[in-house]
Amino acid sequence: MNIVIVGLGIIGGSYAKALMKYTDHRVIGINRSSAPLEMALKSGAIHEAGTIHSLETADMVILATYPAAAVKFIQNNGSNIPPNCIVTDAAGIKGSICPELKDLAGKFGFSFVGCHPMAGKEKSGFSASDADLFQKASLIITPCGASEKAVNKVIELSKVLGFGKITISTPREHDRMIAFTSQLPHILASAYVLSPQCPNHKGFSAGSYRDVSRVASINEKLWSELFLENKEMLLSEIDMFMDNMNNIRKAIDKNDKEEIERLLKKSREVKEALGE
Repeated sequence: MNIVIVGLGIIGGSYAKALMKYTDHRVIGINRSSAPLEMALKSGAIHEAGTIHSLETADMVILATYPAAAVKFIQNNGSNIPPNCIVTDAAGIKGSICPELKDLAGKFGFSFVGCHPMAGKEKSGFSASDADLFQKASLIITPCGASEKAVNKVIELSKVLGFGKITISTPREHDRMIAFTSQLPHILASAYVLSPQCPNHKGFSAGSYRDVSRVASINEKLWSELFLENKEMLLSEIDMFMDNMNNIRKAIDKNDKEEIERLLKKSREVKEALGE
């Protein structure tokens, strides 16, 4: 296939490198700025730097941009995409963009299959991309009305690139779970390192500090967009977390050892029951 990747950051760059390593498809990169394109060409991650006209012969387009930018790109360039093409994305939210991209697919005639690769690093940009980033990673697919044939084609390619567990979901269920499994942990890490004690942690910290603070090295432009696009679901998770924190705080404040033990035992049992 001719596969056009729009956006060569860590995810788009990793798609490009994985495609070059594990498939014989032709990989074309499109990026707003020239530096990532030059890096991708020099490293052999793409066959060519494309233009909007590259879309005209595309069999698949991977939108590896910020969510709003993905919608805008298709609004501006959807007429260049052929009817037999599959367009997919890599956005971390789905409810705010899938309806628009589904409508645009109907307008221009191509198929749209929503995707969210559950993979990444603390660093961003093409320089952080990795051909093996997706090895054994989870992938969430939101079909958004696409045909079974189009969805299966995306699944087949994803398995070749190394993805492990593939989950089919609706946009709303996706956003509800991602608020808990991804967005809330990033908020926790960010709030945690804002403590005035953080700069003094060396010599006093070990695994617990590393585990909690790891994702505080955050791309603030991307994550602020993701948080706001998923506002309803995320606020619900924040409220629930704050309630749980407050229950523990109250027990500590009252020197209620039995209640502290009860709450900690309950959390341990939840975690152990998951077998993780």
